Amino acid sequence: MTGYATRIRSLFDEIDNTPWGPQEQALVAQAVALAQESGDERLEYEARLRQTSSANMSGDTDLMLTSFAWCLAHHDADPERFPATVEPAGDLLWQYKWMASALAGSPEFSPAQIGAVLDDMEAHYERAGIGPSGVLMARFEDAWAAGRMDEATELQRTLEATPRDDYSHCDACVRSQFAGFFIETGREDDAIRLVGEMIENGFSCGEEPEHALSRILLPYLRAGMFDEARTAHLRSYRLAKDNPDNLAIVAKNVVFCAVTGNEARALALVERHLPWLVHDGLNADAHGAALGSFALALDAVGAAGHPDLTVRGADADALAPVFGTHDGPWRVDELAAAAWAAAASIAAAFDRRNGTDAHTRTLERLRETGAERYDVPIRTHDFSSVATPAPAVTREERLERAVALAHAGSSAALQPLTELVTDAAPAERVRLSSHLLGGLVATERIDEAEAFLPQRIAALRAAGHAAQADLEERLGLLLFGKDLAEAGALLQDEVGAAQAAPPEVRADLLQTLAVARMYEGAFAEAREHARTAALLFAEAGDESREQGVRLLEVDAAASASQFDDARELAADLLAAPLSDGRRARTLASRARLRGVAEQFEAGAADADEAVRLLLSLGADDLRVGEAFLLAGALHEDAGAASLAAGRYRSAAERFESAGAPTAHARYRLGRALIAADMPQEATDALHEVLQEETAAEVPAGSRAITVGLIARAYEGAGDYGNAVGAWGFAADLHEEAGEAEGQAHALVQQGRHLGNFAEFDDAVLAFDTAISLIRGSEDQVGLLAEALHLLAQAKMQRGDEDAVAVVDESLALGRANDAHWYVADVLDTRARLFASRGETDVAVATALQAADAFAHAGDAPSGAGSELLAARLLVGAERPADAVAAYRSALDHAGENEPVRQQAALELGDVYESLGRHADAAEIRATVSI
Repeated sequence: MTGYATRIRSLFDEIDNTPWGPQEQALVAQAVALAQESGDERLEYEARLRQTSSANMSGDTDLMLTSFAWCLAHHDADPERFPATVEPAGDLLWQYKWMASALAGSPEFSPAQIGAVLDDMEAHYERAGIGPSGVLMARFEDAWAAGRMDEATELQRTLEATPRDDYSHCDACVRSQFAGFFIETGREDDAIRLVGEMIENGFSCGEEPEHALSRILLPYLRAGMFDEARTAHLRSYRLAKDNPDNLAIVAKNVVFCAVTGNEARALALVERHLPWLVHDGLNADAHGAALGSFALALDAVGAAGHPDLTVRGADADALAPVFGTHDGPWRVDELAAAAWAAAASIAAAFDRRNGTDAHTRTLERLRETGAERYDVPIRTHDFSSVATPAPAVTREERLERAVALAHAGSSAALQPLTELVTDAAPAERVRLSSHLLGGLVATERIDEAEAFLPQRIAALRAAGHAAQADLEERLGLLLFGKDLAEAGALLQDEVGAAQAAPPEVRADLLQTLAVARMYEGAFAEAREHARTAALLFAEAGDESREQGVRLLEVDAAASASQFDDARELAADLLAAPLSDGRRARTLASRARLRGVAEQFEAGAADADEAVRLLLSLGADDLRVGEAFLLAGALHEDAGAASLAAGRYRSAAERFESAGAPTAHARYRLGRALIAADMPQEATDALHEVLQEETAAEVPAGSRAITVGLIARAYEGAGDYGNAVGAWGFAADLHEEAGEAEGQAHALVQQGRHLGNFAEFDDAVLAFDTAISLIRGSEDQVGLLAEALHLLAQAKMQRGDEDAVAVVDESLALGRANDAHWYVADVLDTRARLFASRGETDVAVATALQAADAFAHAGDAPSGAGSELLAARLLVGAERPADAVAAYRSALDHAGENEPVRQQAALELGDVYESLGRHADAAEIRATVSI
């Protein structure tokens, strides 16, 4: 094999084992380029077969059509050298099914061109001896898309009567397509049935079930199936949100949010997916559907009272061809109008091409859908994250806003500061240049800061601050935060040499030294320097810089664990007139201090107010995200999980917008959603965490923690099948990390579910492995006890001889550690074990021991269950008279354990009847609620 062939074949292996996505696309492009370079057309054919599939899955229609055309030409010219099927590269005739729909998705292609592709597809299929199902489906989809509904209806009926073959659409696709067609033709009940069958049977493929689930959202709502609709939305969006080729799926989910009272979530989805409108230039059909859906959602946001909110990202240059040019950020109401207009233009183009009015009517129906309203809260977004700053028009307003942003530490201050400093008066130029240099250094734009420093020094001299100018010429950007971590000694010398300098110069040196000491961890010393600097700034009459260094003192005192002092300093500062930016920072500091004091609700209120101020200023996404994260943590600590979830969601979205990691915020979001009884939403957030952690090659132990939380989310959602898989994956990751205790915990949780699924062999293996990992570990006695008890139960179900030995070991462990309730629970299991072996007397005695142990542990209602077991065993042993006392005791102890009480009463009534005590039977049965 040549060198080229070896490299290309190696790439093929890697491609075939890489999931669809950017990495896979890059590998395919590399394989095609190498094959072209080698001149081996057979290798290029195999590479392009892969490229066609890759482009289809990623939504690159242009590349898909080009690659397919190249392969088809070579196949037609030499079918032996370029066969239709090359495994595992792909199947040219299967790929044919994508071509007509790709052409139909753009009005640039005429009906004649689409028809020619369909005819050519049919000819190729007939020559290959392939049945008509695949071609019929392609013709059905074309007729439906073009609005030729009578033709589409006839083709759909023909398809249902046509035998399936190897080139038929898969079960998932057929059901999804037919469901979509039925919805459009007024057969929503049939659509619900089809999608239900699809989900129940687990049918899936490349874009299913997410496509079918998005289609069925409105029919579910109209049928009053709100829980099903909510679940379908969450699953559909989770599966679709990362692939731009799924734009039409996302669009339907946006509509769902708009009509179910989740307008804030709808806006967040619109903002996130706006860039997809320019992803695939030949997929105008999806673009039109998305534009209409986005417009409907924006109308809903406006109707909810927020028409003047800014739609983040809508003013991107790439979107100008879609929405047109616009002066400044787009408001919700403005973008809604532009989106409706763009959608109508696309619909008109399709209708001209097709000679129907189908697309225009679809858009009209969408507008009508906007009037529908259903109460299906998702509770993951609110409008607190999208407040719009008031416009700053005059120079004075822009100046005030820029300084406030600088006080907030926001990088959004840099542009307005740069604009304002150029024509500022000398004194104002001094102030603005200080903020500008501090911001440039903080954002690591060191070259720009170095270039601007001479202008700053010149401004100082022009304003009469010669001593400060001399200092900055000597120390440079050190005074603005550069390399402070290593500058403590130098700054200390400068302070000592500056005793005769003006107070503002000494104050500047001291505040810089205070920050340097903070880097060193010398917090108490930093506080003293900050306090002295504040006094010197006050002496110099510079109130603004005095406030800034007093905020530094607050943070230094807090870092030195001088919390009472820090809270008092913060309160004094907040009582003064502050800029909104500095007030936001001070509030955030006080919020943290209140969290330390466990004043969580008050701290959360401070953090929320800090968020509001930053949003009103138009602070950068990173700074706002940090404030949301703080607010979320405090709401979570206050027990307000749903409020925390909203803040964490906003934090993650802000971090994502800023290009910063989101995993920490999304992990907290997932945890809060579980606590707020929103486990399905939690799985969405936590899968994103896992994706980000995997891409960043986060250590296995950290990923194991995330996967464990995903497993808990699945449990909360009642999705125990996926929980089994998640716990197994968590165990593998803990093992990879060398974390035996974490692995054991995950295996015990997995084994519990396996036992519930009657997969006892796998459950026993999981428990045995877990026990071997932690036996002898004093820190894991509780987990060992749980594992032993569950192992005993699984062995009992299997009928293992050693089940008694395991349950007795569990019992001994519980008694040795005075775990009274656990001992009672194990005794109950022991009773059931002996019952399963037919040892009735021992089982009855043990069950009554369990009941006594539960009562001793303060849980008599659980003991009632053990007494019910004893009574049933006695009845089974034909000792009904003896069973009466056990039943009576169970009734006396059942308390709030209503199922046990009801069952005991019913069964005791039957026992009384068998004993001829009919009056007693009637009396006891009268206590049973029907």
